[in-house]
Amino acid sequence: MTYFVTGATGFIGRNLVERLLRRDADIAVLVRESSTARLDELIERWGAAGRVRPVIGDLTQARLGLDDADTAALQDVTDVFHLAAMYDMTATDEMNRALNVEGTAHVLEAAKAMGADRIHHVSSIAVAGMYKGLFREDMFDEGQDLPSPYHRTKFESEQLVRLQTDTPWRIYRPAIVVGDSQTGEMDKVDGPYYLFKPIQRLRHFVPEWFPLVGPELGATNIVPVDYVADAIDHIAHLPDRDGQAFHLASSRPIKSGDALNTFCRAAHAPQLSMRVDKGLLDALPKGTLSLLMNLQFAKDMRATFLAELGIPDVVLDYVGLASEFDTRDTERALDGTGIAVPPLDSYAGKLWDYWERNLDPDLHKDRSFEGAVNGRTVLITGASAGIGKSAAIKIARAGGIPLLVARSEDKLELVKKEIEQFGGTAYVYPADLTDLEDIGRLVKDVLAEHAAVDYLVNNAGRSIRRSVALSQDRFHDYERTMQLNYFGAIKLIMELLPHMRERKRGHIVNVSSIGVQANTPRFSAYVASKAALDAFSRVTATETLGDNVTFTTIHMPLVKTDMIAPTKIYDSFPTATPDEAADLICEAIRAKPKEINTRLGTFGVLMNALLPRVSDQILHTAYKLFPDSAAAKGTDDPAERASVEQIAVANLMKGVHW
Repeated sequence: MTYFVTGATGFIGRNLVERLLRRDADIAVLVRESSTARLDELIERWGAAGRVRPVIGDLTQARLGLDDADTAALQDVTDVFHLAAMYDMTATDEMNRALNVEGTAHVLEAAKAMGADRIHHVSSIAVAGMYKGLFREDMFDEGQDLPSPYHRTKFESEQLVRLQTDTPWRIYRPAIVVGDSQTGEMDKVDGPYYLFKPIQRLRHFVPEWFPLVGPELGATNIVPVDYVADAIDHIAHLPDRDGQAFHLASSRPIKSGDALNTFCRAAHAPQLSMRVDKGLLDALPKGTLSLLMNLQFAKDMRATFLAELGIPDVVLDYVGLASEFDTRDTERALDGTGIAVPPLDSYAGKLWDYWERNLDPDLHKDRSFEGAVNGRTVLITGASAGIGKSAAIKIARAGGIPLLVARSEDKLELVKKEIEQFGGTAYVYPADLTDLEDIGRLVKDVLAEHAAVDYLVNNAGRSIRRSVALSQDRFHDYERTMQLNYFGAIKLIMELLPHMRERKRGHIVNVSSIGVQANTPRFSAYVASKAALDAFSRVTATETLGDNVTFTTIHMPLVKTDMIAPTKIYDSFPTATPDEAADLICEAIRAKPKEINTRLGTFGVLMNALLPRVSDQILHTAYKLFPDSAAAKGTDDPAERASVEQIAVANLMKGVHW
């Protein structure tokens, strides 16, 4: 026996060929010239040298591009297995038609020219379209709605096999095919796998026990590839089955919410504890939902949300199946073989493990800081010392080009010299960031000398630790902090935004404070200025997202720099080093998250939201425990130092500037 197989290098195809090779048969494989290397790898994997031979052709060509000599060499073919097709829901109508419909017509022509005894056509449950109810294996053209190019072309290709060939045929309709139930092996992200990345992200942010609410989109039908290949192989060799179609599906479909929870359990992620049934949406006045979803605003929101999760927009519409599938003919054909659809929860862990080790898109991304910053220009304010200096050095070591900004040109030149000593490149731009006109001059100078500014790091800042009681006659404290921390920062952002938006590229990192989250006493001037910058950035980010200009806010914990030196009790407090703080800036450049927070800062936000009075009481207690410093009072106390109680609280709440 000799079999002719199309789509043998595809996922179902290579699993089927592996099983066909267990029989006393040789296999001719249709393959494009460009795919011969892939076939050679598979032949080696199968251990089938001499038994599998390539036939160079093309599914899109008449008679597969085979001439008379080619078909004469295939006169020994008994069975043609046609698996090559477009299985992608996101593909265009033209691609679906060329491969699924025209491709099938070309296979039928070639099979006739070979004189094959039988055609085995791998179709899909998609032929049922939106048929509501039980779709039997002997049903085909029931007037069902076929909503997508994929549905339509799978229907039309099966129709060709049924009506336009005299060669006996058998048709197989697999359900949604996932990886091998024994190994988890899969070749691409498709179908349920689109949900794996959102599940992984959810696991990262939410504990496993956390209850979730989500939609119930209807029933789905999932089968592993080993079941599909085993079933086709067995049924293809049974007598008296010509002219039949076989549903390779589960006789007991699973709710989409149950399937999602099964994968969530496999991933140790939180599960849906409550589901909103799609029927509730269907109860709305006719046309209401479709009208809403056709609004451009709704379309943009949906597209953005799904893109963030990595889910193709078109896929979500077909998660829930309208049909259930009768599988009695298939079960009778497989009776006594042990070939059956295993329950999803028996192998979901294997699917998840294989995806996370081999198919997770993030595995193939350059996630390094070097990859993000190499050759890019990074304008850093406050770069003459402390956090800014450390960040500039790290950026230069990774191949980035820091543009150093501060008031002191001599100090900036020292930083530049240090960078150049290890082979890095840096440029010095002295500027007074409290002078809005000087900021305009700075940006003009920078853009005149550099083709682009890829990143802006607003690091320069002024901190004042003084209670409101001592600030009654010091309104200028608020003006000074706002001038640098807020007005200076947003002026610089606004000067650079047109440049970044024109280039459709830019990322802005704002060094804020944990105090914005914790609302720490005695920092009303400083925290207010940073909170204003946070709010400006959140709002502006919504306007610039379409131009690929993004923002990261770092709620920085207490860092040991010259800025905190006047408060002597901080000498005994646990603090981050400038290098550790600079690492957060580098992470903001690398990953571009919306925010970078400490756990303590996040806890402060939650406390203020859930228990605001308790939060106020805790902070008032801290207000009394940590008095104004001598510097805040305008005096000098050489004996000033932290008490044991103050040190204990500072260590308990590490990172908060009291």
